[in-house]
This record gives sequence, structure tokens and C-alpha cells, in this order.
Amino acid sequence: MYTTDVVNLFLSANNSKTMSKDLPYEVRRAQEINHLFGPKDNEDSYDVIFDLHNTTSNMGCTLILEDSRNDFLIQMFHYIKTSLAPLPCYVYLIEHPSLKYATTRSIAKYPVGIEVGPQPQGVLRADILDQMRKMIKHALDFIQNFNEGEEFPPCAIEVYKIMEKVDYPRNENGDIAAIIHPNLQDQDWKPLHPGDPVFLTLDGQIIPLGGDGTVYPVFVNEAAYYEKREAFAKTTKLTLNAESIRSSLH
Repeated sequence: MYTTDVVNLFLSANNSKTMSKDLPYEVRRAQEINHLFGPKDNEDSYDVIFDLHNTTSNMGCTLILEDSRNDFLIQMFHYIKTSLAPLPCYVYLIEHPSLKYATTRSIAKYPVGIEVGPQPQGVLRADILDQMRKMIKHALDFIQNFNEGEEFPPCAIEVYKIMEKVDYPRNENGDIAAIIHPNLQDQDWKPLHPGDPVFLTLDGQIIPLGGDGTVYPVFVNEAAYYEKREAFAKTTKLTLNAESIRSSLH
């Protein structure tokens, strides 16, 4: 049986496969999207794609960055964060040597991921929709200002860079044997120290965080990640700097 991880549908290997009815539906759709908006890693691909998601985790307004050296995106994210203030907006940097992402947005030269939560699956929330709309509005304003020749001076943003994904404790059958501890639930972006409670077994035993350094958990207890064997992701906090930018057309 052929299965495909949706975050890797837009790998070059999938996009280069010959179109065939024998390919999984998801792979065929990925090829069609790559043809419409790409091709990926080509000068003719779309400049920007916004990949919009909501999450059951308490992530608030979150921007997903894939390249720590991309001045254009760092400038855009700085503009969005500044425009949203005092509403917090976090930046999740998923640049990692062994964790590969090839989602829809990866076709574009400047991929932008957006997550807003918490929102239960199947539930409509006006406040979450409003936050998403504001993030998109500020992003489009930035692009318009850039296209009209505005110069953006050097800037810096705080980001949370992924370190590793943490699975739930499991029994010998591979079934989840512990749940997120109440002290960790809804504490996305908050510092988590060695020895702090992380999991709680069904018989009441606490499993603490190991290691010797503070981390910042994200996507805590995300419902869609149970099947991905991810209870949360550990991140470290750092600062990224961007040079001034201005459209070369002006």
C-alpha cells in the first residue's frame, strides 16, 4: 500500500514522477499544483505563497519561516509582527538538517506558513478568523509597499528554531501510554526547564523534561499530530537580522 506524508508531497522526487492514474491522488494533486504555481525551484515559480492553517494548540498568531538567511521574509515577518502589536506574533523557524518540509508553500520563492490557534477541529471561531485576516492584510501591505519602492531598513526579529520533535511515551504495543501534563498544556512558547513535568501516565506518574537546558515547546498536544507521533516540538530562542531591502525596480 502506498502512503504519502502530506508535508513531503512537494519533494522534487514526487513532482518529477510521470503523471499516472496509478499514483496516489495526493501526489497527482501536488503535481498539478506544482504545474500551476511552479515549477518548484524555477525562476518562473510564484514569488509568494501563503499556506494558511489553524491549530488546536495554543500557538496564537504564528508565522513559519524556512530560511534564516532570507532577508525579504525576515523583513516581511518584522512588518507583520510590528503591525499586529500589542497582539503577540511568534516566528517558528523550521530550518533543520534532518527535518525536511515540502508543503504547498515550498513551491514559491518566498514561502510563508501561517498558523493561528487554539481552535478545536470542526469549530468556527470569529476571533481566530479575524487574527488570520489581519496577518494576511499586513503581509499584503508589506508586499505592496515593497513593490511601490519603499525601502525597509535593517531589522531584527526573535524566532523559535526547532530542535527536535518529542513523541508521547508508548507501551510495548506502540500505543500512547501517557498524556500531556496539565502544567504543560496550553504553554506553547513558554520556557520549559529540565525537571519540569511534561507527561502524566494514566496511573498518575509524572515524566519530567530531561536534558540540561531550557527549551520552548510548540504545537503542544496538537490533535492532527497524534498520527505523526508528535506530542510537541522543542525549540530554542534566537535572534535573526536582515539587511535593508528595496525593490530593484525602483
